[in-house]
Amino acid sequence: MTTLSSGFARARRWLRDHPLAFDATLAFCTLVAMICGSFTDPGDGHGPPAFGARTPELFSVLLMTLAAAALVLRRRRPMQVLAVTAALAAVEYVLMDPPAPVVMSTVIALYTVASRTDRPTTWRVGLLTMGGLTAAAMVFGSTPWYSQENFGVFAWTGLASAAGDAVRSRRAFVDAIRERAERAERTREEEARRRVAEERLRIARDLHDVVAHHIALVNVQAGVAAHVMDKRPDQAKEALAHVRDASRSALNELRVTVGLLRQQGDPEAPTEPAPGLAVLGELVATFRNAGLPVEVACADRDRLPAAVDLAAYRVIQEALTNVRKHAGAGARAEVSVVRVGATAEVTVLDNGRGSAGRRPGTGPDGGTGPAGGGPGDGDGQAGGGHGLVGMRERVTALGGALTAGPRYGGGFRVHAILPVEARTGEPDRPGTAGGTGLCR
Repeated sequence: MTTLSSGFARARRWLRDHPLAFDATLAFCTLVAMICGSFTDPGDGHGPPAFGARTPELFSVLLMTLAAAALVLRRRRPMQVLAVTAALAAVEYVLMDPPAPVVMSTVIALYTVASRTDRPTTWRVGLLTMGGLTAAAMVFGSTPWYSQENFGVFAWTGLASAAGDAVRSRRAFVDAIRERAERAERTREEEARRRVAEERLRIARDLHDVVAHHIALVNVQAGVAAHVMDKRPDQAKEALAHVRDASRSALNELRVTVGLLRQQGDPEAPTEPAPGLAVLGELVATFRNAGLPVEVACADRDRLPAAVDLAAYRVIQEALTNVRKHAGAGARAEVSVVRVGATAEVTVLDNGRGSAGRRPGTGPDGGTGPAGGGPGDGDGQAGGGHGLVGMRERVTALGGALTAGPRYGGGFRVHAILPVEARTGEPDRPGTAGGTGLCR
């Protein structure tokens, strides 16, 4: 049974892939059916049809052969095939009595036209074919006009039109469903690509913030240790301890980020809280240990949403890192976080001048970077790096605004305005537990 069904399936696929062969097979089967029908005498309607009671004329056989041959081209020339078969059927009704069932080919041709054209065309062509052949059968036939053979012509041609129109409607419906499914699939793929790009950008920002901050501190402390190694070994040992702590922190944060990338499916919630203003004191302490005096001012202790809290922390971290890298010796920094209505404002100021003989660079925001931040400084507030770009992307993603540029009289200013209530419906980041206060 399985072999038989698989054989039918293969044959059906082959015929679907070779439509001309299918139409030739259909034409041959139609010719056989018409010839068999021409040997049948329907009788007077009071008994069963008698097979072999009559013999078709040679002219009828010729008409049936021509009509069947025309069906081979029914897909390529549906209207022409319908016109040829209808004309041959009408000739059969006019000249032969009793007529041979040439109209069977017309029924198939009419079905083809109805399944491949629109509904108004189907109605016009169908009514014309039905009316013309029925009239020819009633007027030129030897049977009464109300005989069942005459009404059978009307019924079969009408059924062909209705069946073809139904098939056309179903094909259009299936095509529409398939198109919607393909469009939905494309939309899902585009959405997936967009989410991947956003996640890649977020990871790139996090990696940049971690690496730029900790490597800058390691570089500074390593320079201090090399400078005082011979004369003040205790201070060198302390500097190396800071190097060890900064590198350990960088490795821990990198391990967490890379671990999230390696996980399959949804990552598990981290066991430690995400960085935020709650640990701002520890961040400032690392810069003070690196030789950068930092003053912190907080106006109040209102709680911030988790995403805003993280963005504020990263802005301060990147701004202080840039101060340490580009502001030059003797620079000081000031950090302030205040709540103004429905926004939180983060400001980082410095009075740095940069190294002698170097001019300010141009920042990504269109302003001018601090002295000592010329092109080639990498991630600084000036030059072609990604420091200001990353800060601006974080703030803009939350619906805020960031400005950065030189201060009048020297130094640099970074000012971020973060909306606190604009997107309160966003879910908190894992480990933040509803946000933190502005400062601790």
